[in-house]
Amino acid sequence: MITRADIGKPVRDRIGRVGILRDLIPDYEDPAESPGRRRKRSVAFLISEGGGREWLTPPTELERA
Repeated sequence: MITRADIGKPVRDRIGRVGILRDLIPDYEDPAESPGRRRKRSVAFLISEGGGREWLTPPTELERA
């Protein structure tokens, strides 16, 4: 299980991408969703080891790399 102790370390998502865990937010609400449609969910923020585009995924779909 991935925890806040893993921030800054490499993790692998369920499709095999490896990235550096940047943050875990247990009650994240996507600001791109309309206010009436937003729901809180647990989200992990990752970035490729060499830099690049950040992506989001549920922490339950991550494992230590």
